[in-house]
Amino acid sequence: MLNRYERPSPMAGEAEVRFLDGDFRVIRPGAFVRCAVTNVPIPLEELKYWSVDLQEAYATPEAVKRRFLEGAADKAG
Repeated sequence: MLNRYERPSPMAGEAEVRFLDGDFRVIRPGAFVRCAVTNVPIPLEELKYWSVDLQEAYATPEAVKRRFLEGAADKAG
C-alpha cells in the first residue's frame, strides 16, 4: 500500500518504443519493454538487442538467434 504522500512512478509499466538503426525512441514512457521471443521484461536501460524491420526487442543474443532461425524456417517452408 502506498503512503498517502507517495505516488506511483510515471515510468512504471511497459513502454512503447520505436526501434531505429543503432538507437530507439520512446513513444510512450515506461520502465521496460518485453522480449518478443521469451516475453520477459527488459528494463530500457538494459535494452541492447532489437530488430528495426520487425520492431521487436530481444532480451539476449540467444533470443535474437531463435527469432532469426524461426524466420529462416518460415521462408524455407
